[in-house]
Amino acid sequence: MRSKERRAILLDTLRGGEVDVEALAERFGVSASTVRRDLQQLSSANAICRTYGGAILAHAAPEASLSQRQQVNSRQKTAIARAALALLADDDALILDAGSTVAAFGLLLKPRRHRIVTNNLSLVAALSDAPDIALTVLGGTFRATSVSTVGPLALDGMRRMTADKLFTSADGVVAGRGLCEASLEQAALKSLMINQAREVVVLADATKLARGDQDFWAELPPRWTLVTDDSTTDEQCAPFAAAGARVIRAEA
Repeated sequence: MRSKERRAILLDTLRGGEVDVEALAERFGVSASTVRRDLQQLSSANAICRTYGGAILAHAAPEASLSQRQQVNSRQKTAIARAALALLADDDALILDAGSTVAAFGLLLKPRRHRIVTNNLSLVAALSDAPDIALTVLGGTFRATSVSTVGPLALDGMRRMTADKLFTSADGVVAGRGLCEASLEQAALKSLMINQAREVVVLADATKLARGDQDFWAELPPRWTLVTDDSTTDEQCAPFAAAGARVIRAEA
C-alpha cells in the first residue's frame, strides 16, 4: 500500500476515535516506525493531534474574521498582492475569491482594465468607481465572518461565467490535497471557481502552507500557481512544486 493511500485510510480510522501506533501497524502490516512517520506527516499538516502512543483527529480551528485576518502578516500579504500583478495580462477576465490576501490584491487593480467576477464584498465599494473595471458581484447568502457571499445563488451565478484567471486564498493549502475552508459552502464555491477559470493562482503566506486544520476541501488542478512570501523555506515549497505548482516567493 502506498504511503499516501495509507495516510488517507489512517485519517478515516481516526474518525472513529483515538487509535494507538501498535494497532495501526498491525492493521496495515507495517512497522511501528512507519506508522509514526505517517502520523508525524499528518501532524505537520495539522490534520491530527499526537497523543501518548497514538493520535486523534485535530478539531477544526475557529475561523478568524476578515478584520482580524487583515491585521495578521499584512506586510507579507501586500508583497504577495504586488507579485501577483505580474501574472496579469491586459484585459484579463478575473475571478476574485473572498479573503484578506485577495482583497489586498483586488485593491491594486483599481487603475487597470479588467472584467472582474467576485463574491468578495469588501472589494465592491473600493472598485465601484474604477473607470475601467467591469464588476460583477455574485449574490447569495452573506457570510459576516468573511464578508462574502456563498450558497446556491452564488453557485448558480458562477456557473454562467468563465474567466482567464482565478485569484484565491484559503484557510490552508496542502500539497496534493488542495485548499481547506471552514464551511462546505465556501469549499463548494471555491471548487466551482477553479473549474470556471483557465488559470488558478493561490495567494497564501507562509502560515497557510501545509495547514489543514479545517474540514472542507477544494481540489486544485494539475497545474496552478502559488504566490507566497519570502519567509517560506525550500523545504516548505518543495511539496507544492512536486504536486504541479509553479511557486513564486514575493519579497516582503
